Amino acid sequence: MIEIVDPGPLTTVQDLGRTGWAAFGVPRSGAFDRGAARLANRLVGNPVDAAVLECTLGGLALRVLDAATFACTGASCPGPDWGAAFTARPGTVLRFGTPPRGLRSYLAVRGGWDVALELDSRSTDLLSGLGPPPLRHGDRLPVGPPPEAAPSGALAPSRHVAGALLTVLPGPRLDWFEPAALDRLTASIWTVRDASDRIGVRLDGPSLARARTGELPSEPTLPGAVQVPSDGRPIVFGPDAPVTGGYPVIAVLTDRAFDLAAQLRPGDSVRFGLSRGSG
Repeated sequence: MIEIVDPGPLTTVQDLGRTGWAAFGVPRSGAFDRGAARLANRLVGNPVDAAVLECTLGGLALRVLDAATFACTGASCPGPDWGAAFTARPGTVLRFGTPPRGLRSYLAVRGGWDVALELDSRSTDLLSGLGPPPLRHGDRLPVGPPPEAAPSGALAPSRHVAGALLTVLPGPRLDWFEPAALDRLTASIWTVRDASDRIGVRLDGPSLARARTGELPSEPTLPGAVQVPSDGRPIVFGPDAPVTGGYPVIAVLTDRAFDLAAQLRPGDSVRFGLSRGSG
């Protein structure tokens, strides 16, 4: 059991999300940086789909009520050991400072955070309200039974985020854009806007011109889709994005690019590049 002393700007419980519910209008949700969440779990010996804490821009402080083994990955915050499993004694207070780069940090505990399942997932969905609410001061989180696997002795590699290159595959609605629009998307430098969140990463840059007027009827979409509203500024759908949308999709992020997009903070610059593989 641990107690939340300070949740910081936003800390939520996340696993790998609610797959298989899109037909009912339920977003996938789950960790935005799935690679970092899986890595944190591997470091403490958990299954990769165990629940972790996703901490946005640091500020999290928690009190350890029972001895436990933890691992922190994602955006590196001053405070707890980052990128390796460590054990904390009862009474220890773990504090996360503000990461100098990146946006989202992940805290795994050996045994996983044992909050209630909702539609087969423990993830907080900020759009639909499914799952546990964002953490608050005084919340207590139970820890599940320890897994059979031992904690890993590995060290997590660091990742460069600012100025990231996001690889994409061409989207299904290229015919809605001028022929040069995809080239402009990949040749331009984009800036992350303040309005970005788990629903979508909003970008500033040159306008991507359309070849058609009007809007599409709503159609299925998925996290990682790069939609372009009528103002021509792209929005990269995040894990809490709706399962349908009415803006044309010019491109779709690869899995690795989606994890990198999770770490973009307002003011960061980013570029797109066409993938040579299948993602």
